[in-house]
Amino acid sequence: MTTLPDCQESTEAFVRGLYDDAFRPLLRFVLLLTGNRERAEEVVQETIVRAWRQHATGFETDRPHGWLYTVARNLVTDLRRHDAVRPVIVHDEVALKRAPESDHFDKAVHRRVVADALNQLRPKHRDVLIAIYYQDCSLAEAADRLDIPIGTVKSRSYHALRELRVILEKSGAL
Repeated sequence: MTTLPDCQESTEAFVRGLYDDAFRPLLRFVLLLTGNRERAEEVVQETIVRAWRQHATGFETDRPHGWLYTVARNLVTDLRRHDAVRPVIVHDEVALKRAPESDHFDKAVHRRVVADALNQLRPKHRDVLIAIYYQDCSLAEAADRLDIPIGTVKSRSYHALRELRVILEKSGAL
């Protein structure tokens, strides 16, 4: 194992000391300000990084904990200003489950993509899929409407779905 030069040893000891002494109390402080553990941890990490940079430049202070709390509070203030301009992205699973899965625009785009793909199928395959999936026909009803045996309906729908999948994959829709 190699030994670190004196400068790196003192910097490493400084950062370890900061984590040992200040991480938990600073995290509690920032957690009270943000109300979000992930953001609080990010702020504390950035605070420690800034302290490490200041230490590397030779900066010294009489009140290192006070300096840390000031930097953390300023970072939280910056986050709030940033959020005022750009809203926070929600990562709450419950909220995401309650959100509508798609809007009317998404549905229209999906319908158009599927319609374009269906138009690329051979007419006999397209007719079977339209009867089964768009007109809600059973296999027997589709066979009667298309005037073909039920076995042919099954076979054509199987091959049509496989072909449709290839078309959608090529277009990048899947």
